[in-house]
Amino acid sequence: MSTLRYWDYYNMTETFTDLHERASNNESFDYLYEIITSRENILLAYRTMKSNKGSKTPGTDGKTIKDIKKLSENELVKTIQTKLENYHPKKVRRKWIEKENGKFRPLGIPCILDRIIQQCFKQVLEPIAEAHFYKHSYGFRPLRSTHHAMARIQFLINKSQLHYVVDVDIKGFFDNVNHTLLLKQLWNLGIHDRKVLACIAKMLKAEIDKEGVSSKGVPQGGLLSTILSNVVLNDLDHWVSEQWEFFHLTNKYKTREGELYAKKRTNLKEGYLVRYADDCVPRRDTKATRRVA
Repeated sequence: MSTLRYWDYYNMTETFTDLHERASNNESFDYLYEIITSRENILLAYRTMKSNKGSKTPGTDGKTIKDIKKLSENELVKTIQTKLENYHPKKVRRKWIEKENGKFRPLGIPCILDRIIQQCFKQVLEPIAEAHFYKHSYGFRPLRSTHHAMARIQFLINKSQLHYVVDVDIKGFFDNVNHTLLLKQLWNLGIHDRKVLACIAKMLKAEIDKEGVSSKGVPQGGLLSTILSNVVLNDLDHWVSEQWEFFHLTNKYKTREGELYAKKRTNLKEGYLVRYADDCVPRRDTKATRRVA
């Protein structure tokens, strides 16, 4: 709710709502750079970053949100606008985080100013992307959490009487995203501002300190990484759901009770997709349970 209050405070609610409505009508956008670099959007990004615990973590330049607080609002806005005119992100600091299974996953920590810039982009891209995302993906989306994903699974168990699962975990997903395909997917969502796409391409190829420039992957740790990962998997979401949930029957199979009941009377396999980040749980009416890694 605090996010919505911030939107109102900086008069961005109407802008974001308009972007979402137009995206819902499959319109395209070629003027997003002006919104991203607007004073109101930059100050909103800064306000949001101040409440982020990660803002106290230094990047390769050693600076944190405390250093940004020394700038006046006008100085901050001017600094970001000037930096984006010929954008080159600073080196990303690499940190390794241990997982529950004892393995390690890489975390990329951009410099604090680059994190604020990524937040500027995220705020404008999110309402557009949200208009296209599959309704039952729950990871890294506003007003959604693991609790919503679990509630959906419980609903499918109790209401639809589905009890078998194919648990899919995409191995090394974040480290292997194809940059070219990702930019094409953003274009397909209606993001046609070439200046915005060029900046995102530079973010994706930001040099990792002591490792060099990566030709693929979406570094975990960047604020824009979460929404970009959902953009990548959105096509998969819709393809899987169209195999059952949105698969339309011919007239001879339809009944007055609706397609769901009609499908139960056919030989078609029933299944629904619930996704959280790179973990997918298609629930099926089958006699086998297996895990695909």
